[in-house]
Amino acid sequence: MDKILEAVVTSSYPASVKQGLVRRVLEAVRQPLEREQCLALLALGARLYVGGTEELPRRVGCQLLHVAGRHHPEVFAEFFNARRVLRLLQSGTGPPGARALACVQLGLQLLPEGPSADEVFAMLRREVLRTVCERPGPASCAQVARLLARHPRCVPDGPHRLLLCQQLVRCLGRFRCPAEGEEGAVEFLEQAQQVSGLLAQLWRAQPAAILPCLKELFAVISCTEEEPPSSALASVVQHLPLELLDGVVRNLSNDDSVTDSQMLTAISRMIDWVSWPLGKNIDKWIIALLKGLAAVKKFSILIEVSLAKIEKVFSKLLYPIVRGAALSVLKYMLLTFQHSHEAFHLLLPHIPPMVASLLKEDSNSGTSCLEQLAELVHCMVFRFPGFPDLYEPIMEAIKHLHVPNEDRIKQLLGQDAWTSQKSELAGFYPRLMAKSDTGKIGLINLGNTCYVNSILQALFMASDFRHCVLRLTENNSQPLMTKLQWLFAFLEHSQRPAISPENFLSASWTPWFSPGTQQDCSEYLKYLLDRLHEEEKTGARICQKLKQSSLPSPPEKPPSPSPTSVEKMFGGKIVTRICCLRCLHVSSREEAFTDLSLAFPPPERCRHRRLGSVMLPAGEVRAQDLPPSPRIQIPSQKGPRRQRKHCITGDAPPTVLDVASLDSPGPMGQSSKEEQVEREEVEQEERAEKEEKEVRKEEEEEERTREEEEEKEKEVEKEEEKVEKEEEKVEKEEEKVEKEEEKVEKEEEKVEKEKEKEKYEDSQGLGTHRDAATPSGEQVGGPEGSRSVLDLVNYFLSPERLTAENRYYCDSCASLQDAEKAVELSQGPCYLILTLLRFSFDLRTMRRRKILDDVSIPLLLRLPLAGGRGQAYDLCSVVVHSGVSSESGHYYCYAREGAARPPPSLGMADRPEPENQWYLFNDTRVSFSSFESVSNVTSFFPKDTAYVLFYRQRPEEGPEAEPGSPRVRAEPTLHKDLMEAISKDNILYLQEQEKEARSRTAYISALPASPRWGRGFDEDKDEDEGSPGGCSPAGGNGGDFHRLVF
Repeated sequence: MDKILEAVVTSSYPASVKQGLVRRVLEAVRQPLEREQCLALLALGARLYVGGTEELPRRVGCQLLHVAGRHHPEVFAEFFNARRVLRLLQSGTGPPGARALACVQLGLQLLPEGPSADEVFAMLRREVLRTVCERPGPASCAQVARLLARHPRCVPDGPHRLLLCQQLVRCLGRFRCPAEGEEGAVEFLEQAQQVSGLLAQLWRAQPAAILPCLKELFAVISCTEEEPPSSALASVVQHLPLELLDGVVRNLSNDDSVTDSQMLTAISRMIDWVSWPLGKNIDKWIIALLKGLAAVKKFSILIEVSLAKIEKVFSKLLYPIVRGAALSVLKYMLLTFQHSHEAFHLLLPHIPPMVASLLKEDSNSGTSCLEQLAELVHCMVFRFPGFPDLYEPIMEAIKHLHVPNEDRIKQLLGQDAWTSQKSELAGFYPRLMAKSDTGKIGLINLGNTCYVNSILQALFMASDFRHCVLRLTENNSQPLMTKLQWLFAFLEHSQRPAISPENFLSASWTPWFSPGTQQDCSEYLKYLLDRLHEEEKTGARICQKLKQSSLPSPPEKPPSPSPTSVEKMFGGKIVTRICCLRCLHVSSREEAFTDLSLAFPPPERCRHRRLGSVMLPAGEVRAQDLPPSPRIQIPSQKGPRRQRKHCITGDAPPTVLDVASLDSPGPMGQSSKEEQVEREEVEQEERAEKEEKEVRKEEEEEERTREEEEEKEKEVEKEEEKVEKEEEKVEKEEEKVEKEEEKVEKEEEKVEKEKEKEKYEDSQGLGTHRDAATPSGEQVGGPEGSRSVLDLVNYFLSPERLTAENRYYCDSCASLQDAEKAVELSQGPCYLILTLLRFSFDLRTMRRRKILDDVSIPLLLRLPLAGGRGQAYDLCSVVVHSGVSSESGHYYCYAREGAARPPPSLGMADRPEPENQWYLFNDTRVSFSSFESVSNVTSFFPKDTAYVLFYRQRPEEGPEAEPGSPRVRAEPTLHKDLMEAISKDNILYLQEQEKEARSRTAYISALPASPRWGRGFDEDKDEDEGSPGGCSPAGGNGGDFHRLVF
């Protein structure tokens, strides 16, 4: 029968005839057969199934084995013994083929239980391991996987099982797609999935085998001597538990035995796995490994792999099946590569075609990818401005897509930068601490230069002034402003946690300052602004002369000079009016200023009034309202500084009356007594007449004087009536303003109470409750007996009586007269700088002392201007002095971006918007803060007092912008040389950090195991736990020890 069947199968009969004959033979096989005949048929079936070259013989062989095994199990057990199975597996050279393995699997399905079956399984446990070690092809390896998955008894036991898992990983690395086209690719994917599925099944049975398999996987992909492994290894990653991700990456990134070339090769090949269509969680493992490399500062690997692979990752966005993983890896690679524009610029030619393809696809996946890609492009253009010719095509391609606002862009740019990755080594070595989580950069203290650092940070956070400085052209005649531009550019774009202001400090050094000693930050600020102003003015004048000299004929009238940057940002105007109290003549003079120095009023003058009520006409001021006091200085751009003189009062000197002496009688002549009597009578008459004339003259003069006095009194009464009307008008306006402010305060108090309630509920009763000022309202004054900025401004604007030694020379009277001096602001600056005059000279101790009075600082300051106008200002920076003298102590700065906005609603996120977020700049340390900390700093630390305040002019209120609309307040474009300098310094810093991290790693690896003594070293502490610190080259974390340096 076996001969007949073999002849039929190998004959040239039609397929239909062959199939009919085969059916008849199979029917006969189902009947009882002799043992030899059955064995012969089984041998024929195995031969046809394994060695058949066509589909029909293989199918007939399979059917024959199946029918004979079902109907003759005893004979099948005798046939399918261990020797027969071994002969099948070892037939030919190399590893067994897929057909032989399939035949073994079919035989195991039909083999009945018994000693023979046990012997077969024992032999297969050895042969399977040998087969896998011989690196079979994808088909054979997949068949082994199916065999072991279907018959777990064939899996090796003990250590051989781990070896099997490792060898399966090696086999996957050797996989190559055998055929081209869709069918071949699908078959290849199925084969890889079957092998990785077997690995997952083995790992579930033996979890201890996972880590050794991962080591084997890394050894395969990091090998630089062999050909690149197959992407089929990506199928293994999907079965790895995510719970192991952090530990595996941490151990791998800190393994000293792994060389840079191995790590570079491994991560490059892992990124290629993004193209594996069935790989789950591949992007998570790739990103985790990239983060691990950043945490240990291996930036050279990150730079090289990003530049080599980013284009390939971008190209995978075309394929929906791998788009999600590719987009995740692309976003991470771009958002971390912030030290240079090179990686982003590699993608510029590919972005417009990609956008067009995604638009044409018109699917949910494509739409989502487009939105995220557009957001990513806007982030990169914001981060690397200055290439309009390169960016124009891509901006045109995405012009119809959503534009993220600046807050969103800054959030994305700040969350994944390489220098923001946390390192396990930071607890052992603080210098490896990454850039502050705030995204801001500190300034290194060069030895008691905290007064410079605090002022520079306050100026940097004045966004309008910063943009003005950064827009400075490359070729200019302003060397100091150019150095400030470079400093601001590095503060904005550097990857370093802190930079040194040494170059700018040497260029802006105040000549009378002693190096290495603490100085007055307000004095430095005045000098710096004056230098910048004069430098720009001189440069503009020189440029104007050169331009005029190049013209054929000089212009008839030279153009008026344009205001300088300092004048635009910080320049205001103040009017001084002096009224003679005798003739009521008023003289006025307008002066420019860049800051207002506010003296502290005496205690009796500390009234908690609103600022709108301080403008009083000169005629209504009484002498008792103006006690003698030292006044303030206002720096002028047009002349010497104006001194508010000390008002000295006292008794008038006594009137000196000249008494006429009597004429003594002359000697007696020869005249008779009659003649003498007549002469005496005549003289008496003449004297009487003379006296009468003098009396009449005096009476006439008295009448004339009385009439003049009556006319003057009438004029005074008219002036007083006029002033009273103006005062009533002002009072009405003030009452209206007060009502509006009270309404605003009530609403803000309500919001603050709700926020405090939420904060209390979130903290579950932990911590100490502190009363804070209303964050977004106006503070009228502090507690009873305390002072506020409003009191100091009131005192500055109040009139002053000039008497005694301070009398005023009146041109109309042509003599020194008592007068009254008043000041008012005619033009408010864009940024109002207020200096609180806390330092005074003590005549008793002959030293400068500090006024430690707490001064409440309003968030909103309403400043009255001339003509009854007013201007609102928002607090943006506060420079704090810590100490008891101007020659010692420490300066630090609280600041925020831009002007304040209404507080967020209760459902918003905990962290404020960037414009409402306060930062604490303490030399190299920058941390998040709040207005509550600004308000309470003196109450917690009595020696820490606000000294210099920066207020930003609130723009005119207009229609609100649409929610979600992009802001126009983008950072200016930097010129090419500056961008290149920043990129080079960022690369240098990354290399420095990498070298330092490696030396630290080598040192730490040699240390014995010990508890984490440095735990929490780099964690930000609450600013309320201690004073913000002392002044030292380390800066910011010096503690009380460094405060004793001075």
